Amino acid sequence: MHASDTDSPASEAVNESAESLRVASSGPTNRLTRSTIILASLAGVVVTLDQATKAVVRATLPLHDSVEFIPGFLSFTYVRNTGAAFGLLNDVNFPLKTAVMTMVALTALVAIGVYAAKTAIPQRATRLGLALVIGGAAGNLIDRIMFGYVVDFVDVYWHGWHFWAFNVADAAITIGASLLILDMIWMDRYVSKTV
Repeated sequence: MHASDTDSPASEAVNESAESLRVASSGPTNRLTRSTIILASLAGVVVTLDQATKAVVRATLPLHDSVEFIPGFLSFTYVRNTGAAFGLLNDVNFPLKTAVMTMVALTALVAIGVYAAKTAIPQRATRLGLALVIGGAAGNLIDRIMFGYVVDFVDVYWHGWHFWAFNVADAAITIGASLLILDMIWMDRYVSKTV
């Protein structure tokens, strides 16, 4: 190569573009990796808490028994959910129900995991929400694979009205989904102000 070839405006532009790409890719990649590790750890904590609390419930409470914690408001009641979230399809029986419910949960978990891994997500609330949803979905999936049902035990009620029984995984999914929705609403406001 001649010195004149490297000094041309085109080669300077190529060198500047290459340097810009190198700088742009080096910083966020490191933060993304650290962020991914932190969020995977959070998902792991959710799974661990979920499985630990369910193990205590299975070991200490007979099926359908309750222990009242706050009279008139909160009990731990051991129930088995063979359906979907909030007991949907719990009373419906069809061939291969356990396999179908497990495959639906596994497909959703893989899709969310792939989305989280492949998407650059700058918003903390979105990353936190995805970690909680992934951890909760994994916790409930473990139950479906191991037992064919999900252990639910948190029973919130007021007078004669009972909310659906839930568990740590369900709470994480609900909080995570709420964070995702709030972040979408916030992002919509941010985008509309800047346009």
